Amino acid sequence: MKPIRKAVLPVAGLGTRFLPATKAVPKEMLTVVDRPVVQHVVDEAREAGIEHFVFVTGRGKAVIEDHFDIAFELDHTLQERGKTAAYEALKKDLPKAGQTSFTRQQAPLGLGHAVWCAREIIGDEPFAVLLPDMLSRGCMQQMLASYERHGGNIIAVEEVPPEETHQYGIVSVGETYGQSFRITGMVEKPKQGTAPSNFIISGRYILQPEIFGILEHGKKGAGGEIQLTDAMIDLMETQDFFGMRYEGRTYDTGSKLGFLTANLAYALEREDLAGPLKAEIAKLLKEHG
Repeated sequence: MKPIRKAVLPVAGLGTRFLPATKAVPKEMLTVVDRPVVQHVVDEAREAGIEHFVFVTGRGKAVIEDHFDIAFELDHTLQERGKTAAYEALKKDLPKAGQTSFTRQQAPLGLGHAVWCAREIIGDEPFAVLLPDMLSRGCMQQMLASYERHGGNIIAVEEVPPEETHQYGIVSVGETYGQSFRITGMVEKPKQGTAPSNFIISGRYILQPEIFGILEHGKKGAGGEIQLTDAMIDLMETQDFFGMRYEGRTYDTGSKLGFLTANLAYALEREDLAGPLKAEIAKLLKEHG
């Protein structure tokens, strides 16, 4: 069983839900407290042991590549002004040379197409996929533990109220093994009342390289896009898929409410911000209550 060394991050999306903020700034570079969303996602993967990050980008996303590179003028200025802590923090966040790769999607043809664009860099080995809108700290570490137990393909899942299942990709639950279970089927956004469970596909995957051969056909699904879920359904005919119940909370920063909630949650965990922020929240609630 090959280890998981590489991760694909599809970052070519236009961020239309956040216009006009994302007209000139990539949605992945919007900040949760003082770190870009994409940096939080990379942090999660690095802590789990991922070594190589493959960013599938599009036009106007060059700033993401710049973010994960050395900024000579900034580094020099920080050192010259004695801001050692800030300089060391930037240095710590920086991936080592050769640990990042960038490839263009060129056209918005769906998540499945974005993953397929990384095929030459991933090669013939299993890999992770992390959707950069979703902040799920510790999720990739839990997934790798599940992968070591089961092998095959792993999908992170979370429970939602039954009345919300029509908004998501849903998995069918087979034999259960503690935190994980065998997936016996998948359906994308089922009609209300027809979902096989209330476990949603939540934005973290471990996939075998055979998925690329299926995506190669470019079969279009919902919305006229090449859907990753459709390719996984095809791959499930010959390979095992397991669901991993994520023990934690996911923040969907692609939605306005999720983005605001993530900022509050992350700020409340910081000693330098928690007290003052609670006081400000109390004032706002009093003013708008």
